[in-house]
This record gives sequence, C-alpha cells and structure tokens, in this order.
Amino acid sequence: MADLSSLVEAMRERAGALAELGYKVRFDLTDTGEAILLDATGGGVEVGEGGGEADAVLKLSSDTLDKLITGRIGPLLAFSTGRLKVEGSQGVALKLAGLLDPG
Repeated sequence: MADLSSLVEAMRERAGALAELGYKVRFDLTDTGEAILLDATGGGVEVGEGGGEADAVLKLSSDTLDKLITGRIGPLLAFSTGRLKVEGSQGVALKLAGLLDPG
C-alpha cells in the first residue's frame, strides 16, 4: 500500500500532464480516511494533502490510486469494476481519466 506522501509526490511528477485539466479534484482514500486535493485551476497544478471543495470527488483505495498514477490500471477499468467511485462532475472525472491514461 502506497503512503499518502508518495502518492502526492507521484501526482506532482505528473503535473505537466494534469495542468490542462482546469478543475479541482479531490481523491478520498477509502482505506486510510485521508484525502488529496489536486487543484489545476489558475494555469498551474497544486497537489496537497487534505480535503476541500472540488468539482469532482473520486473515492478509491490508496492502492488503486497508486495503480492509476503508475498506469497499471486504466481509469475506466477501475470505475467499471467498482474500485473507483465518482461524486460531482462526471465530465471532470472523464477528462482526468483521459489525462491519467497512458494509452
């Protein structure tokens, strides 16, 4: 299981690809009760620990998030198998999925 700081760091490494998202997305980690907020508004990308208002909220385990970031599982597969649940804007979640998907 990946820890919160390594997940945040991995997202920061992908910031270039995520910059065009243009929205705020919160990742609620179901196994740890922690959250990561990705803010891609204002032309840059900020990734930090903790919650906050977001256009879309993704609920998933830290292991699933790690697999998404590293490309070991596709976002649509994670969603269709129930490992990823989306609250809020489905469109924002789909756009994020397109940016995360290495294929």
